[in-house]
Amino acid sequence: MGEEGGTDGDVVLTTERLVLRRFTPADADLLVDLDSDPAVMRFINGGRPTSHEEIAEEVLPCWLGHYERYEHYGFFAALDKVSGNFLGWFHLRPGGRSAPDEPELGYRFHRSAWGRGYATEGSRALVDAAFADYGARRVYAETMAANAASRRVMAKAGLHLVRTFFADWPDKIDGDEEGDVEYAVTRERWAAARVPTVLDP
Repeated sequence: MGEEGGTDGDVVLTTERLVLRRFTPADADLLVDLDSDPAVMRFINGGRPTSHEEIAEEVLPCWLGHYERYEHYGFFAALDKVSGNFLGWFHLRPGGRSAPDEPELGYRFHRSAWGRGYATEGSRALVDAAFADYGARRVYAETMAANAASRRVMAKAGLHLVRTFFADWPDKIDGDEEGDVEYAVTRERWAAARVPTVLDP
């Protein structure tokens, strides 16, 4: 990959291996490069890249607007803590149909970062922050039913399958006949999972 992510944006969270920071207008090229891989975009739009114009004029301004509307929520660049390389991004923000205290979790990573646990590591940290610090009562995530890798991340992050549904998407994608899935975890279920189990002697 070899792309410097920099730390010009405000850091919002760190994990064992990751730094999550806010995006800046200077990050357009990082996002264009990420979206240029058909494998990365397979379950988004069937593999079509996102143009620099769309990133710079539509995507980034939308993302930056989240920082003005929400104190904690938004889109965050994920950087390797050691190298500073840009690995991908996460979002934790209210979805279009959800209440402000029900943020949606999402992520997109370079193929070179797949299978190394980064998405799970960052997702767990964001879920913990949502409940412990941001006042969320429920966190949810959605993906195509056929996207087994993303579903594994959701499960490992403590989310549970809620439903399968069929949405009307503009792009025809292999596997869309299986529908989409929603995973979620409530504050109560998250808190219960954090309580150590007491074993009988």
